[in-house]
Amino acid sequence: MAFHKFRADQLFDGYRLHDDQQVLIISEKGIVENIVSLTDAGDDIQSFKGILTPGFINCHCHLELSHMKGYIPERTGLTKFVTQVIQDRHFAETEILEEIEKAENEMLSGGIVAVGDICNNNLTIPQKIKGRLRYHNFIEASGFLPQLAEQRFKRSVDFYNEYAGQSGPESSNSIVPHAPYSVSEELWEMIIHFPGNQIMTIHNQETRGENELFLNRQGEFLDFYQALGMDASFFRPSGKTSLQTYLSKFLPHQQLILVHNVHTSADDLAYCREAANTRSLYWCFCPNANLYIGGELPDVDMFIQQDLSIVLGTDSLASNHQLSIVAEMQTIRQHFPSVKTGQLLGWATINGARALHLDNLLGSFEPGKKPGVALIEPSFSGSKRLL
Repeated sequence: MAFHKFRADQLFDGYRLHDDQQVLIISEKGIVENIVSLTDAGDDIQSFKGILTPGFINCHCHLELSHMKGYIPERTGLTKFVTQVIQDRHFAETEILEEIEKAENEMLSGGIVAVGDICNNNLTIPQKIKGRLRYHNFIEASGFLPQLAEQRFKRSVDFYNEYAGQSGPESSNSIVPHAPYSVSEELWEMIIHFPGNQIMTIHNQETRGENELFLNRQGEFLDFYQALGMDASFFRPSGKTSLQTYLSKFLPHQQLILVHNVHTSADDLAYCREAANTRSLYWCFCPNANLYIGGELPDVDMFIQQDLSIVLGTDSLASNHQLSIVAEMQTIRQHFPSVKTGQLLGWATINGARALHLDNLLGSFEPGKKPGVALIEPSFSGSKRLL
């Protein structure tokens, strides 16, 4: 049997960094055999500059919005951004499908091996059935008006059934709430009790206005509802932040990926420790999208100090210039220089694999796994897939 032997300035195995005296041995089928010392590795070793790492896990993407790259101006704020996505996303289907394929190619070439992908339609199925990446399809349900709950949920179930039947044996699926400001109590109940909904995700505290809505019924979302022609007079605030309002709605067995977390506070994190099994919570950062939409970032250092489970996502090309996990890590390195390289790499690999229930296959260089092999170029200037 032929083997690939890879060596670089550093090797990250999913848990820790090794120096250039370690060699990764991979079978021709991409299965990890071992990590051995340079003196025991024999001949035919391929050497690289940079960091060898397992393939990356992109825990939050909207592949279906790839055709909107560069369409929405930067720093419009979240409600204007969402309004423009809702109103202007309907391009010609052939163009949408072409851009979806290009976006997946970009993720593949950059070393991404699995994606948690938000789905509001069936347009990514033709690409996903090719089986080039593993996907967990988060079929998104939204509808703030109670009278629309049944109709909106049926629509999501129909998409769920399409994905379950057509998106390939290596894909899995959930029906999930879009965001706390866009889901009625009636729709919440339908979502959380849908059979098999074990991996969940939600856009969390992406903007200050989200908390203002639930604390005192003020802020930008009142204008947002009015602009969309929705009568939100029925809504009564909880007097708590959005996270503290909705977290208890999820069922105890449901693992949850909270995405963005720009306006999550220390009090919110303290609440989570009291109210939930924090081992079932994953905090997903998409820093380049946060800068694109609102020019703000979450307090990454605070999450590290709390020893929370962190993962990374790219969001969509409507809110980002690229779909690159390394670009997300580079932005975090620039704004939070105390973050250690090994921490970042763990978020991008084994943590992401755990969040999507793929850690038996991906996320680390352990014998028997097939995690893919990526190379991070010096100074995190880019990345490429080796296997």
